Amino acid sequence: MRLPATMWRLAANLAAPLLPWHLSRRVGRGKEIGARLHERRGLGTTRPPGRLLWLHAASVGEARSVLPVIEALAAADSALHLLITTGTVTGAETLMRHLPPDLARPDAPRVIHRFLPLDVPRWVGRFLDGWRPDAGALVESELWPNLLEAARQRGLPMALVNARISPRSFARWRRFPATARDILGGFRLVLARTEEDRSRLQALGAVAALSWGDLKAAAPPLPVDQAALDRLRRLLGDRPVFLAASTHPGEEALVLEAHARLALARPDLLTVLVPRHPERGASVADLAARQGLAVARRSDGGAPGAQVAVYVADTLGELGLFYRLASVALVGGSLVPHGGQNPLEAARLGCPILLGPHTANFTEPVARLLQAGGALRVRADAGALAEQVAAVLSDHGRTRAMVAEAALVAEGQAGLPGQVAAALLELMPPAR
Repeated sequence: MRLPATMWRLAANLAAPLLPWHLSRRVGRGKEIGARLHERRGLGTTRPPGRLLWLHAASVGEARSVLPVIEALAAADSALHLLITTGTVTGAETLMRHLPPDLARPDAPRVIHRFLPLDVPRWVGRFLDGWRPDAGALVESELWPNLLEAARQRGLPMALVNARISPRSFARWRRFPATARDILGGFRLVLARTEEDRSRLQALGAVAALSWGDLKAAAPPLPVDQAALDRLRRLLGDRPVFLAASTHPGEEALVLEAHARLALARPDLLTVLVPRHPERGASVADLAARQGLAVARRSDGGAPGAQVAVYVADTLGELGLFYRLASVALVGGSLVPHGGQNPLEAARLGCPILLGPHTANFTEPVARLLQAGGALRVRADAGALAEQVAAVLSDHGRTRAMVAEAALVAEGQAGLPGQVAAALLELMPPAR
């Protein structure tokens, strides 16, 4: 092993005695499930008979993007079992909530979920030896050195799917070129989400990297509870709704200031804040209340009644509901240097889109949306944000044109999940 990988392996082994304490603390913050902490140490393996493909999707975005691939894999091979790991509780909840019922039947599940063990050599070795997958695939950028070394030692065919690497990560990896070649060269299949990602990955050692497209551009529309949608539509009536979706710290203050400016001309405006991490709901609601705004929280059972100016939707898995209700939406993570969330989720649901200046996480779809007129760029400034929201709300012809163009951009690559599934099945050894 190269020096950086050796140092990582040593550090993981030294830290291992302290990690159970760290995991216990995370339980208290809702970041882990107490009854399943053993999975983080590679325990709890119950391998089903027959062929088993392992997919790892770190969190919510990766889990959503890989769901169509899971369905395509199950349809292509009726005897195949799928082990899906996530690194977060929210990723696990997203996955299990949206899996087709026939794949997650309690009596005979074809899809099994476990939490990925932490990157301690003996824990990841125990995980792989217990499950004995026939092939594995990591989604996006989960490059854990000890896990990948354990897979290499066992001769496990591995793929990196929807692979991405930011300019900052690329610069860091270039400082350790031999280590990067060792890690990326161990993948038998690398499918980059964009040409820029493919070029960077190839320069680091993924010599056969391909770019077929972004799975997030091929995802189905976000789901919705139709009864909840009908209730809120009746309650809201004709009220204009300004949605700030998947917001990060620092963005809510700008949105609330923009709301105050907009409300001077539109006193009936409802602003809906959906924090990216629902556990921030209380602090977001408190921020609104301190500004004298009438606020309700969805997690507390609150509703956006006529007197409510700001609705904090601090629940999990309901973004599809609020995109369908919104008159205009700011896609969060873009007013602060986070890189932005997925704008195609809004595009699929007929919602006019505003984007801040920080959209590096979705460079290609953002470029297509802006070029087509399906989204508008806005500065990270409350006055500029209020001005753009007001312009969209007042020009219905422009709004319809934005929605139509965004929908065309979002339609692309519908066949990508099936293409990826076929490539993963080719990694599997022949059935015996």
